[in-house]
Amino acid sequence: MFTLTTSYKRPADHQRFLSQMGVLLAIIFFIKLGGFFTWSENVAITRVVKVFSRLMMTGAIIWVYRKIIERGAIGSFGWQHQLSPFLYAAYLTLGLISFLWSTAVGYSALQWFMDVESFVFAYYFIACFILLENYFPGNQVKLYNVMGNAVLLMISIFLVGMFIAPEAFYRMTHGGEEARLGGFFMNPNELGMLAAVGVSCFIFNYYTGKRMVWNTIRILLLMWAIVMTGSRSTTIGALLIAFFHIRQSSNTKLKYAMYAGAFMVIPLAIEKMVVKENAGGLEEVMSMTGRLPFWTALITEGLPQEPLFGFGFMRIAYKDFFQSVHTYAGQMTHNTFIQVLMNLGFVGFTLVLFQVVFTIRGFVQQFSKEKQLFTIGVFIPILINSLTEFGIFGETNYGILFYQVLIFYISLTINKHKSPAQKIFLRKRRPELFASE
Repeated sequence: MFTLTTSYKRPADHQRFLSQMGVLLAIIFFIKLGGFFTWSENVAITRVVKVFSRLMMTGAIIWVYRKIIERGAIGSFGWQHQLSPFLYAAYLTLGLISFLWSTAVGYSALQWFMDVESFVFAYYFIACFILLENYFPGNQVKLYNVMGNAVLLMISIFLVGMFIAPEAFYRMTHGGEEARLGGFFMNPNELGMLAAVGVSCFIFNYYTGKRMVWNTIRILLLMWAIVMTGSRSTTIGALLIAFFHIRQSSNTKLKYAMYAGAFMVIPLAIEKMVVKENAGGLEEVMSMTGRLPFWTALITEGLPQEPLFGFGFMRIAYKDFFQSVHTYAGQMTHNTFIQVLMNLGFVGFTLVLFQVVFTIRGFVQQFSKEKQLFTIGVFIPILINSLTEFGIFGETNYGILFYQVLIFYISLTINKHKSPAQKIFLRKRRPELFASE
């Protein structure tokens, strides 16, 4: 077990401000997540809602960032593990250049713009937490709680909705034999991944030992949602998250008890959610629900047409869909790395491969045990999801947003050196901090 930073008594005039910041950050992140859902079957309305809500929340997070500075903080930052954000920016730059050869520039541009927009959001979102941590020591506005609460609120809509309007919140698959939580609002696998991220966030409250009962209830609600989505990949991710955190415990008895509980759940998970006889059985699992033939066709038939630079940002063929003689037609690859290989070629694939390597290196090399466990815990479900769905380098989705948040969380740091003007500002706004400089 590790010990989180102990708090000290804050000046009374900051108490209300910090509480407001915690609520605002959670609301903004919740609405930001909502911008990735399909809330209307009308394509035009959905597109307007998505673009408008995301842009509004980026504006809102910049406003919150400025409010924190006005309260008495210096918005000056340094960098560590710079290759992670630098290579991600290089990936976006290559995507921009690919407009020159994309056969659907409008589609590529929309996808690229939304990725850049969420990249900007992630920067200011993390910047807010860094300022709060450094200029309001001991505050309880934690990234894992803010993200976890936003995720739980979103998942709660679906948990309530499946009772109120099951026809809308359930998606029937395999000829109507299987009902999966998500409906037309969200792909069940993507919804399951979101719930798994929430579990990763709330697990950190066990390290502090605070509000254990309420925390357990929140995790159980999210696990319920994972079961209802019927997502195989999320089931694997949730089990990996559990084992990952169990290994961190210093309590041997608790560790063995948690291992025993996990091993009891595994057979049920395999029977009900992995094999799923009524939904294709083991044969379907072994073919990755039909993805393996599609991936094979993409690499052997599609990739040789544009091997170096691909078909353009988020394009996997010259037309809107790729279809082989022996596979279904698809607009996306259901694997984020093959997606990059197809739309940006071997050049883009090599770029993102190194980007992921340096990002994982940043996770592992974090001096803060809290940051290390948080980043790895959140990365597990989004990486697994990336192997079978849109993923961190796929078409715009909240997996990309989470990944961008992690990139800035490991790379952005406070700049300890202050200019004369910044020192004057700090002396006027926060004399108690200036005296300790």
